[in-house]
Amino acid sequence: MAKWTPKHEAPEPLEGPIVPTIVGGTILWFVLFLVQLPFYGWFDDRGLTWWVWTCLAGGGLGFIGIWYVRRRDAAIRRATAGDTRTAAAE
Repeated sequence: MAKWTPKHEAPEPLEGPIVPTIVGGTILWFVLFLVQLPFYGWFDDRGLTWWVWTCLAGGGLGFIGIWYVRRRDAAIRRATAGDTRTAAAE
């Protein structure tokens, strides 16, 4: 079997509004959890309570994601500011 080699370089990664995307997803998970909570008995009768707890876990992990991407964006801004200061000093 021949080794695969790329024919072109990979494109640059897309940077978009990451923090609002993660915040929106986290809110969505919590809303889904709150919407399902009144129907917990229905889910329990059918053995589907994992749906409810999956939404809660998604919201909880979303908080970790928010913390992570905010720190990442701050580090990127600091690095960019450091690059511009270095270029200005030269």
